[in-house]
Amino acid sequence: MFSAYRKSLLGAVTAAPTFLRHGLLMTPRPIVQHPAIATTMVRFASSFSPRRTKYRKAHKGKIPLPTGGSTKGTTVEFGEYGLRIKEGARLTARQLTAVHNAIRRKIKTVKGSQVWMRVFPDIPVTSKGNEVRMGKGKGTFEYWACRVPLNRIIFEIGGLRKEIAKEAFRLASHKLPVKTEIVERGAKPIVGA
Repeated sequence: MFSAYRKSLLGAVTAAPTFLRHGLLMTPRPIVQHPAIATTMVRFASSFSPRRTKYRKAHKGKIPLPTGGSTKGTTVEFGEYGLRIKEGARLTARQLTAVHNAIRRKIKTVKGSQVWMRVFPDIPVTSKGNEVRMGKGKGTFEYWACRVPLNRIIFEIGGLRKEIAKEAFRLASHKLPVKTEIVERGAKPIVGA
């Protein structure tokens, strides 16, 4: 029915791939990479970064100064206690990660405790190397950051006692480059600068 040539082709397609080594018949094993080796390491690694952005690089910009009676983001909205920064700053993703981890580590023993992050690092910051001549375009991406105006709540926690919340925010404030204060739910909003 089939010619010898066709039979050999069909046999080659249907048979499992085998190799002959030192007189032994061997089948190849699938190559499996270890998940830790397969991932790439990133400089200034942080768990906070946007999934995608419209542009790869951004202007430096300025830290916004709330004017005209704006009280946006100065009160506790979700939790019971909040960490408010007293100066405008550009916070990096690493700093926010360190604060988040410090708070989580302190409150993880309390059942039903929660953390809310009110700011997110979505601005790409670039830099050029030392002693690089002028020109040749903008520098390469270094890390993610966010511009936070003064008197803005950056973290909130809830579902725990006041003493534990104060201690968690005290530990977290050491990770930030600006002065902070602890506020409770129901505190009055701060108007402008």
